[in-house]
Amino acid sequence: MGANTAENTTRRLKAVLDVLAEGVWTDEKLNAGAVLGEAIARVPLNEFERELLSGGIPRGHKTLTTATAKLVKAGWLVKGRSGWTITEDGQRATVAFADPAAFAAALDAGTPVPPDTPLPSAPAGKPATKAAAKGAPKAAKVAEKVAGKAAKLVEEAVAPVAKAVRKRKAPAAKSLASATAAPATSVETIEQPDAVAVAGDFNILLGAPANWAPQYDESQMELDLVDQLWKLAADLPAGSYSFKIALNRAWDENFGAFGAFDGANHEVHHSGGQLVIHYDHRTHDIVLP
Repeated sequence: MGANTAENTTRRLKAVLDVLAEGVWTDEKLNAGAVLGEAIARVPLNEFERELLSGGIPRGHKTLTTATAKLVKAGWLVKGRSGWTITEDGQRATVAFADPAAFAAALDAGTPVPPDTPLPSAPAGKPATKAAAKGAPKAAKVAEKVAGKAAKLVEEAVAPVAKAVRKRKAPAAKSLASATAAPATSVETIEQPDAVAVAGDFNILLGAPANWAPQYDESQMELDLVDQLWKLAADLPAGSYSFKIALNRAWDENFGAFGAFDGANHEVHHSGGQLVIHYDHRTHDIVLP
């Protein structure tokens, strides 16, 4: 193992918690890939950790993704459909074990957070959210419900409730002309699967525990009710990637290149940055905008 890789990984795990704790104060909901990317930005990869594994994944990134299971086991992190959420205990851990060495020792030994540890204070110039001010037991979840984030929460909730709404008509956005005489328009929905995943050799970069595994939340796409396309956007390093579209969190029904059932892998050569994938269930094929 490269020099300091274990130490660096622990420091990045602490950075993961720090990033999520800061998100409670800013009401910012980050996906798993963004959280991991910020942790690595704060604790950069060394030469050994930058070595690319199969699929163009840096060794240090994969090590960090796997190691986040320790945060879940400690009860400090919850991995969910809409992203990663720091628990109240996790927030307190950033205070109780602020020193990297103390954090590493506590995580390795399974040391519980002292019950009298306060929640972290708001950064300078940042007002406390209602959840933090009241010390609510589910601060992160309450913060998500701030009125200014309502529209975003509706979008994030699309995937888990798609089955319930897929037979309804989604109203189109009203234009200025509609205020005078133009009638409202609507988009007819089509029968959609319960879930659609991008399953390929970069799922761990999205925060999933493994690649080519469509069952994980981090690999799921979200349905846009207006254009009836399933969508996923992720920040990925430059490289060549392979994937398929898998339905309902299993391989029983999957589609490859040109929408062929159980067909050849989709192949994409990515220059780095945000990769956006759209899946159209009418054609079973993908679109790269």
